[in-house]
Amino acid sequence: MTFLQRALGAVVGSAVGDALGAPFEFGPEGAFSARAPAAGHGGEMCGGGGWDPGEATDDTQMAVLVAESLVECGGLELPDVFHRFRRWAAAEPKDIGLRTEAVLSGGDPWDLAAALHFRTHQRAAGNGALMRAAPSAVYFAPLGRDATMDAARRPAALTHGDRAAWEGTAVFHELVRVALAGEDPLAAVAGTLGAVHPEHRDRYATVLAPDWHPDLATEFNGAVWPCLGSAVWALRTTNGYEDAVRAAIDLGGDTDTVAAVTGGLAGAVHGIDAIPARWTRPLHVPLPGFAGRVLSTADLTALTRRLCR
Repeated sequence: MTFLQRALGAVVGSAVGDALGAPFEFGPEGAFSARAPAAGHGGEMCGGGGWDPGEATDDTQMAVLVAESLVECGGLELPDVFHRFRRWAAAEPKDIGLRTEAVLSGGDPWDLAAALHFRTHQRAAGNGALMRAAPSAVYFAPLGRDATMDAARRPAALTHGDRAAWEGTAVFHELVRVALAGEDPLAAVAGTLGAVHPEHRDRYATVLAPDWHPDLATEFNGAVWPCLGSAVWALRTTNGYEDAVRAAIDLGGDTDTVAAVTGGLAGAVHGIDAIPARWTRPLHVPLPGFAGRVLSTADLTALTRRLCR
């Protein structure tokens, strides 16, 4: 399998997981399988909860904004990313995280907004930076572990002032990098933890351990630790993209984001051909604030090719 096939799996796979999980957000465990009990039989991209069938949420919308900034600027230009985020937020998307909305709508400069918000509220360890990281993980993967983990932390800090969110996004970047190289990201967990900030290493070691289960989470999976831990658990306990995403959504809670993170990891491992066409065909990504643009799977494919430069 080529790097491009795995990269397409990561980016498209994250978007598909997002769209699949959206209608089940904040619902009970097992709701996805209750609605579509037999894998491979269709009907899963059902819509609901305000989402059309195949419609991606803020997770993928923000991921696309990051991706387009990277390719149009030729690298990570944080002011440009923040400007795109702010333009999108001002257009009142269907869904946006409370903390992210507060940071983007507060009027503070791009390099201070998240830090000022965190200083006041002390709550910014959500999964809102992790959810949008698949494109940047692909873009920076050729640069190696330290560069790709650093490149995760900096855009995460645009909206999340808590280092926990930065470190979780950095771990995701590195696991995707390993998968894109055709290696086992689960075998890379221990080494990756060694590059996590010491103040956050133990907490990530707990949720990424082979014997950890999402039922052991001490926070709602909208927090960055159990979200990432749940995605790694889903990858570890299944044998393919479809089963991994199904397992993630069946956890309940923040289903769109847990499935987006799982889909990014599983897509990088299993590649674009492992993602069912019945899921990619209806996939679409509206971009509020950007002239009514709606990206299709073909558009995401073209964008990923540009990320792979």
